[in-house]
Amino acid sequence: MSRRTDRNNSRGDEPKMKFDKNQFKNALRIFKYIRPYRWQFGIGLVLLVLSSLVFMVFPVAAGELLNIATGKPKYGIGLYEIGVLLAMVLLIQGVTSYARVLLFAIVSEKGMAGLRKALYEKLISLPITFFESNRVGELTSRSTADVEQLQDAFSITVAEFLRQVVTLLVGTAILLVMTRQLAFLMLSTFPFVILIAFFFGRYIRKLSKGRQDELAATNTITEETLQSISVVKSFTNEWFEALRYGNSIDKVVKISLQYARIRGLFIVFIITVLFGVMFFVLFKGAQMVEDGTMPAGDLVTFIAMTGIIGGSMASLGDLYTRLLKAIGATERIMEILETPSEVSVEAGKEVKTAALTGDIVYSNVQFSYPTRTDIEVLKSVNLEVKNGQTVALVGSSGSGKSTIVQLLMRFYKTENGGITVGGTPITDFDITQFRKNIAIVPQEVLLFGGSIRENIAYGKPNATEAEIIEAAKQANAWDFIDSFPESLETVVGDRGIKLSGGQRQRVAIARAILRNPTILILDEATSSLDAESEKLVQSALNRLMKGRTSIVIAHRLATIRSVDCIYVLENGEIVEKGTHEELSMLDGVYNSLAKLQFEIAE
Repeated sequence: MSRRTDRNNSRGDEPKMKFDKNQFKNALRIFKYIRPYRWQFGIGLVLLVLSSLVFMVFPVAAGELLNIATGKPKYGIGLYEIGVLLAMVLLIQGVTSYARVLLFAIVSEKGMAGLRKALYEKLISLPITFFESNRVGELTSRSTADVEQLQDAFSITVAEFLRQVVTLLVGTAILLVMTRQLAFLMLSTFPFVILIAFFFGRYIRKLSKGRQDELAATNTITEETLQSISVVKSFTNEWFEALRYGNSIDKVVKISLQYARIRGLFIVFIITVLFGVMFFVLFKGAQMVEDGTMPAGDLVTFIAMTGIIGGSMASLGDLYTRLLKAIGATERIMEILETPSEVSVEAGKEVKTAALTGDIVYSNVQFSYPTRTDIEVLKSVNLEVKNGQTVALVGSSGSGKSTIVQLLMRFYKTENGGITVGGTPITDFDITQFRKNIAIVPQEVLLFGGSIRENIAYGKPNATEAEIIEAAKQANAWDFIDSFPESLETVVGDRGIKLSGGQRQRVAIARAILRNPTILILDEATSSLDAESEKLVQSALNRLMKGRTSIVIAHRLATIRSVDCIYVLENGEIVEKGTHEELSMLDGVYNSLAKLQFEIAE
């Protein structure tokens, strides 16, 4: 519950989105993904302006038709010429519209594809600490919903906004030339309408941002529930999750309806004002036609043009809010893209493995997790693993065993003290080259949803068929793999759900064998297995550990009797160290743990 509270608090502390110069400049940074397609974008804009200008011929031509019919032509052309002109306008409109739509589609699809790739590469290159402070559901929402908003902006919104602006400006200019008196009457309402539109726009933007946040929260609930569906069903909490999701959706609906009401009021206001002014102006125009001071065709032109301008003004308010939503999405995406990466991600680039040899030494290491700085997890830890040795970390939950391993893998940085390998601080190595020396076999194996081949080859993507099979044999996995009808091509399902616990462990061991690591980390890889599976897995682990520097996080002491050294942790400190025989002779923590496990076994 605390994580949800933290999220809500952090969301409430976000600054209100205001459209200012800096925000606009920040939003323009997203255009670097459009830059490769700038010619298509530029030509599309030119075609858009051209089609908008050509469209303005229609109301003028309609008015001139009436002038010709009443015997008062203004431009000295006949009905036939007007017909040809309108046909040409329609042809130009059709060609330019098709080309514009196609060009903007190229820009939006390819540009946003580049953005999606950059965003994904950035996410997978960020450190563990980033994912501890950001929920996966929110990040998924940003990489999908926010990018879709930008794609909609580049493919439709920007073009429509520009079209309406051109229509508004050109239409107003035509009216000022043809029907100046009526145009001034109409334009007198503009400042009032613009001020109201600005007020509504700010409020609508705030509601829209709140709606996006709540949608992200529903995505988070869905992802968390489906990822932990076995836990949900084990505790028969389907009703609870349905209620939690329903409450979140209700919040979305509440904000959405409020958003719709405000938009509705805005549209009603725009339409009411515009039509009210239009009827008043038309009344004045009818009087001028009756007095003979204006041709009837000019009044028709004015009516048609006013309707077009009114539609443009009504559309601009909605398009404006959509553009602001896209700017908000841009800011959220740029927050991720500008977060410092932990590693460099270049597709297809093979990073060489740094040659690590020598002892692993922890010197006075102190550490607190970034999300829990008030709790010191490790307190001046001194630990040494000689090259080729196997050591075990023992202690109760929360004593700091996993933290020691995570610091070695450089998931976090030490606050004080340091870790060296072969006398060189681990921070001096390239992080990717350094991690290529390490393989981990966790207690809870998470496999990808593809085939067994893909999961084993994850340890070495360019491995040959023979190498994969040999790794599977060494992991005692080939027998069950070969028994499947599809062998290595067998799909393991989401998180490896189609395989048993022992089978998943052996696939993970095969993956580690294929990686051929210098340093091996085992997080009690047999603790949740039955006796038969444990025997097979332990045999494979012993084969894997041979000749490697290994660190074993142990919960079951029976599995570490033969290790070179055991470190016993308590409250973030190493309180004992020695072999199994040495520690068993002491009246200390290790001996107490051994007796407790023996009693439980009895």
